[in-house]
Amino acid sequence: MKKLQYNKKKRKSSRFSLIIKITLLLAASLLICATAYGVYITKQAEYAAKEAHEVLEGREVSTLRDEKVKPVNDNVSILFVGVDDSENRGQGSENSRSDALILATLNNTTKTIKMLSIPRDSYVYIPQVGYEDKITHAHALGGTLATIETVENLFDIPIDYYVRMNFNAFIDVVDALGGIEVEVPYALREIDEFDRRTINLQPGLQRLNGSQALALARTRKQDSDIERGKRQQEILTAIIKQVASVGSISKYDDVIKAVGNNMKTDMTFDEMKSFLSYLSQGMPRIDSLTLDGSDDMSTGVYYYQLDENSVDEAKNTLKNHLGLPESSSSLTNGKSNIDDIASDDESLTKETVQ
Repeated sequence: MKKLQYNKKKRKSSRFSLIIKITLLLAASLLICATAYGVYITKQAEYAAKEAHEVLEGREVSTLRDEKVKPVNDNVSILFVGVDDSENRGQGSENSRSDALILATLNNTTKTIKMLSIPRDSYVYIPQVGYEDKITHAHALGGTLATIETVENLFDIPIDYYVRMNFNAFIDVVDALGGIEVEVPYALREIDEFDRRTINLQPGLQRLNGSQALALARTRKQDSDIERGKRQQEILTAIIKQVASVGSISKYDDVIKAVGNNMKTDMTFDEMKSFLSYLSQGMPRIDSLTLDGSDDMSTGVYYYQLDENSVDEAKNTLKNHLGLPESSSSLTNGKSNIDDIASDDESLTKETVQ
């Protein structure tokens, strides 16, 4: 009897030991698979980053910097350039105009971001050609370098990095993330990326796919260039929010593949990884800025004349965020931007996106 009980205990012990071993084996297998997949994702990302990387001739560092900054340690700026290089419109990558320009500054201490939309028809000086024209024409006249130099001249702020993305990359990234949640301000019937009138949206908060998000970012028929810029910032913010909340590592694989040859940047793979620190605590705080101005048809061609005070305010807000000294024109109506200097958390912005 005692021997029978002993054998039962031994069998139970053996079964329990077997379950533990199988569990540990499964856990180890999953860990190995996860590690292997993580290595695969990293290699995919590294390859995509290498394909997207380009160095603009004669520009290793901004002329407004004494030395190259490092995003892991320093405050930096990024210029996002959206281009339409569709062959349907006779535009190649060399002669395409910029359809969207967003200047972002990132503060490494507070892990906050400020975004400024630059209206595409802003009448500005383009250094590469030596005359004033719409800022959207800078890219057509001299490519990415001409666009960067124009923005630097306008705001007296160094552009540390740029990201140039065409419509295909934008659409694919949004779709790879499973869409983005955006407030549609009004009923919208718009053309898609193939110039087909397939986009039909109703007002309200909703999840948009890549084609729908692009149509919303581009349209300006029912409002203005300023509102268009705000929408583009909201869409970019929604993309960042979606990236920060992505629960499946497989989605990163899709995003990496989506970028492909449709994006160019002067960031290295290691520099790109440095920016992940801004997502370490979830969605970072993003402050949105816009530029005031007025419509101008005095020459028979439409331009957007920027308000100098608005440019100065935006310039100094961004400089403060980067930790750079203000411009000499920082006094407005006899009052300096003391609030801006005192605390980044109480910056003078048009809108704060949580």
